Amino acid sequence: MKYTSYSYPFSKAEISAFSVEGSVAEYHLMVHAIDPKQTYHEQMKAVMDTYAILQEKELAGAVAIFKRYFLSDAANQTDILLATIAENSDCALSVVEQPPLNGTKIALWVYLQVGVQTKVLSNGLYEVTHGSYRQLWMGGSFNRAANSEYQMRLLLNDYVMRLMEQKCSLAKNCLRTWIFVQNVDTNYAGVVKARNEVFVTQNLTEKTHYIASTGIGGSFADPKVLVLLDAYAVDGLQPEQIKYLYARTHLNPTYEYGVSFERGTAVDYGDRRQVFISGTASINNRGEVVYPGDIRRQTERMWENVEALLKEADCSFEDMAHVIIYLRDMADYTVVKDMFLQRFPDIPKVFTLAPVCRTGWLVEMECMAVKKVINAAWPDF
Repeated sequence: MKYTSYSYPFSKAEISAFSVEGSVAEYHLMVHAIDPKQTYHEQMKAVMDTYAILQEKELAGAVAIFKRYFLSDAANQTDILLATIAENSDCALSVVEQPPLNGTKIALWVYLQVGVQTKVLSNGLYEVTHGSYRQLWMGGSFNRAANSEYQMRLLLNDYVMRLMEQKCSLAKNCLRTWIFVQNVDTNYAGVVKARNEVFVTQNLTEKTHYIASTGIGGSFADPKVLVLLDAYAVDGLQPEQIKYLYARTHLNPTYEYGVSFERGTAVDYGDRRQVFISGTASINNRGEVVYPGDIRRQTERMWENVEALLKEADCSFEDMAHVIIYLRDMADYTVVKDMFLQRFPDIPKVFTLAPVCRTGWLVEMECMAVKKVINAAWPDF
């Protein structure tokens, strides 16, 4: 993995690049506003201008596949953002209120690839094709049902139908979901109930498998929207290409405490292994919160758990393409930021204010890793 960073008067950008000769190159880009004194319009412009500059130079030829904007005040900022990018809405888009913890109003994560063909499907999924595979991305799906349980149920059932229209299924093709929950301490239980029940109907059980996922606090501009769903599926995979990660020395199966997601998923292609690590916190293999109240030790245990999951996929921290760090208490930001910058100075990362789904957890992280491998049995990515 190659890491570079760029500094501008009002912004900063971090890029990871993974490339295999003659095949698809992948980039993960984090763009940060850096001047909290600027207005939202000024910060938004700084972020977008930086992205445009990088597209013309360092990222020339790369196509945006997925974007997520992290906002500090979705109710007042989302419409302005969407109006600004309406003419350049070139990929699956996610917008969530998870305030950047550097004190600014906006940050951006972009996932880009080179050498692919893209289009928006009639059902709203964003299709990315290359060789034998079709990636299907969905960003920012929501509804306004009566409560979080009904909203989650409708979101998943709708997503199942969208996949079926593409001759895909939740169990066979979906590799990753992100679930953002307004007031997570109150509404997460409804999300869990709906997901558990829908998964059973889709043959997703403790005896089959689940889906790598992050379930975390996050809001939308409309206060009636309690749940947002982003998702990623791939058509063209064989079951043998997918490996689910457990790290049982460090973590327990999630179904043991009533939830249904995989700790991580590794996918082998002919030329690379992609690893999706779910939202991971300071937990042990009995499902207990480790080091309650101690942000430093929780961060260290979180790293240990992620490292164990990556190791199970024969990967390491050196293979990480990006990291998203979620904090419950903004007062912990300086401590956690300094720890991450010391251990992972170059990896693209963003710190956001987003309560984890269990109150005892002070910090959570997710990441994606990519490693070069040769698998003659499978087509290249």
